[in-house]
Amino acid sequence: MKQPGRVSWLAMLGPGVLVAATGVGAGDLLTASLGGSALGLTILWAAAAGAAVKWFLNEGIARWQMATGTTLLEGWATHLGRWIQWAFLVYLLIWSFFTAGALINACGVGATALWSIGGEAGTSKILWGMIHSAAGLGLVWVGGFRLFEKIMPACIGVMFVSVMVTAVGIGPDWAAVASGLVRPTMPPGGTGWVLGILGGVGGTVTLLSYGYWIREEGRTGAEGVRVCRVDLGVAYAMTALFGVSMIEIGSRIEIAKGANLVVDLAEQLATVMGPAGRWVFLIGFWGAVFSSLLGVWQSVPYLFADFTAIVRDVPEDRRRTMKLAETPAYRWYLAALATVPLPLLWMELQRAQLAYAILGSLFMPLLALTLLIMNNKERWVGRSFRSGWLANGAL
Repeated sequence: MKQPGRVSWLAMLGPGVLVAATGVGAGDLLTASLGGSALGLTILWAAAAGAAVKWFLNEGIARWQMATGTTLLEGWATHLGRWIQWAFLVYLLIWSFFTAGALINACGVGATALWSIGGEAGTSKILWGMIHSAAGLGLVWVGGFRLFEKIMPACIGVMFVSVMVTAVGIGPDWAAVASGLVRPTMPPGGTGWVLGILGGVGGTVTLLSYGYWIREEGRTGAEGVRVCRVDLGVAYAMTALFGVSMIEIGSRIEIAKGANLVVDLAEQLATVMGPAGRWVFLIGFWGAVFSSLLGVWQSVPYLFADFTAIVRDVPEDRRRTMKLAETPAYRWYLAALATVPLPLLWMELQRAQLAYAILGSLFMPLLALTLLIMNNKERWVGRSFRSGWLANGAL
């Protein structure tokens, strides 16, 4: 097992890069840009605040695991009762269906905007969605965590560089940007947008995936917590910067809600930056949605495989060392993620994203509440791992 103190900085930041790539998808991109178009730079603070909240949630998940050696799902079953794991399973199945469908849909839209195939845009979206879902399935099935870990930095690099180039290229008002970041305001009619940005940026159920990624890296104990805090700090700084950039991009152009929202946004950017702006943005959008799809395909089956091991009463010491990604439960769930939601390709992107956003938002209060309970029990986590006033206040 690798020791956190002996790995390189690049390896140490690996799971954080995965969190950033998986947590930023089409929903975050579109919500932030639409919010910026509607309300301007006054809501920039919401992107930064949302990333900070997700840091505290994920830090709590990591600290529980470093203190106990068990995942949060195992902790729920052991300390809060078996009922919560069954309730979570029902929720996970529904969430997985709509989330996977939304990601397949978004990949189809993003790829069609770059290169349409099959004639009509609707047909191209369906074909590209199927191709991306199959590609994600093949990459995760054959390559496992190590290949996934190598591919994801390239995807997030494409996404991050493209969005940053676009944000700087449109010539932001830096004074207004600074004011929007440091002066929290709630513009008239802005409550929905602010809550959407606060809750959406940085992921929802996929936060639980971090625990399995750091287990793959072999992190344990107090040193593991230290590494995770740095790792997550970098991840959510990137997430905040991405959200701020998308709001700033949206504030400079008028965006209409509609079936061709992504293409319309790219065309608007072309009027500000020239033809290159359109292509840079579309490449960044594709990088965002495909990296999210890969992240969900690789990580969410861990949750089902972990659930299956708990239900089968696999001894705790064996659960800590077993390779969940090699279990039949993981493989079956991965295959289901890539195939069962395919009918949602015939649904509009906005409707698929709405269903995904609503379901994701329901998870956050449960996660915060359970972390407040579990990480404050000294007999469960020990004195040195207990939550402090700042973590409790954030949750």
